[in-house]
Amino acid sequence: MNFKKTILLSCKWILICALIGFFSGSASAFLLVALEWAAELRTQNIWLLWFLPFGGLLIGLLYHYYGNDVVKGNNLLLDEYKTPKKTIPFKMAPFVLLGTIITHLFGGSAGREGTAVQMGGAISDQFTKIFKLDATDRKTLIILGISAGFASVFGTPLAGAIFAIEVLYCCKISLKSSIFSFVVAFFAYYTVEIWGVHHTVYSIPVIPELNLENLFWIIPSSILFGLAAMLFSRSTHFWGSLFKKTISYPPLRPFVGGIIFALVIYYFSATQFMGLGIPSIVEAFTKPNEYYDFLLKIVFTGFTLGAGFKGGEVTPLFFVGATLGSALSVFIPLPIALLAGMGFVAVFSGATHTPIACTVMGMELFGVESAIFIGISCFIAYLASGTIGIYHSQNVKGVKFQLYQKLRATRLKYF
Repeated sequence: MNFKKTILLSCKWILICALIGFFSGSASAFLLVALEWAAELRTQNIWLLWFLPFGGLLIGLLYHYYGNDVVKGNNLLLDEYKTPKKTIPFKMAPFVLLGTIITHLFGGSAGREGTAVQMGGAISDQFTKIFKLDATDRKTLIILGISAGFASVFGTPLAGAIFAIEVLYCCKISLKSSIFSFVVAFFAYYTVEIWGVHHTVYSIPVIPELNLENLFWIIPSSILFGLAAMLFSRSTHFWGSLFKKTISYPPLRPFVGGIIFALVIYYFSATQFMGLGIPSIVEAFTKPNEYYDFLLKIVFTGFTLGAGFKGGEVTPLFFVGATLGSALSVFIPLPIALLAGMGFVAVFSGATHTPIACTVMGMELFGVESAIFIGISCFIAYLASGTIGIYHSQNVKGVKFQLYQKLRATRLKYF
């Protein structure tokens, strides 16, 4: 009887994974196509930049009057996992999708991971009512939504499954959630493949041998990646706090921010920092970047998201890491593509406190040959990035938290 019940229960959860994977993967496929369309249209019609303030106003009004309960975005998913209260409103998915398309169409500097994860979380949590699940099972659904969204939007199912678990490391995660996180990730990944939507291909053609000399150069570069991640996180929080303090009426924040952003981009001809910045990321693997490119992306992205525009942080983090690694290739005797690839995932690792997922992502994107370099870089960047990440509601625990607690205690003791 118990065996039969286990089989039936497993079949039910596989069905749930299939449904979440299909709907989340389809949503991500649509998002990827829509963002590609928006980027192409914006590139051919640069004057669309001047509509960014009005697009921001529309986003602000939409969330202020109709989406105040979903405005927290990814942080809402993390909060609901830690303390389940009520089902995440389905409107989170279309709201963030529309907001992200508007942001990218008119040139805001943002990503897409946050959008995919929020759509996945909103879609998955609707199955709470359909299958009459309890609060514990709701936690599993949220993990499945995060996994499906991440895996499908980046084409990295293993990293997506691990990311959903690792980003919630501070909380208790069941074995069932862990197993089905992988199942739903592959359902979502193959759904995007079935729709015929393709992801950007990156490669590291030359992998040097891991010797003491190369290891010596990995350490300082990875520390810089971690510091860049810290700067990115603090920049995003700083701009968000500044807009809230200076502009009391929320819809005006992206309107004013859009005006400032458009003027700066136009005056300094900084169009490469608009949108996702995929062309710049790809170029970073073959051509050294200017030393300030990564800093400008940090400023523009933090300003865009802090003002209230929608999107994600991860692709901009890829931009920051790849361009920083590319710039370091002028001084560090490692292949430019390797440094760009290390930075690509290491900055992400530091900003989200997910070194394992980022190491696996690097292996999925660049090949297992780069695993040792990628892994070392991700863990050093993770340790060097501080305890503040891009998600307000993420609690940092474990070795990193203990290390910084000891450093803080030492500083207070002697200074």
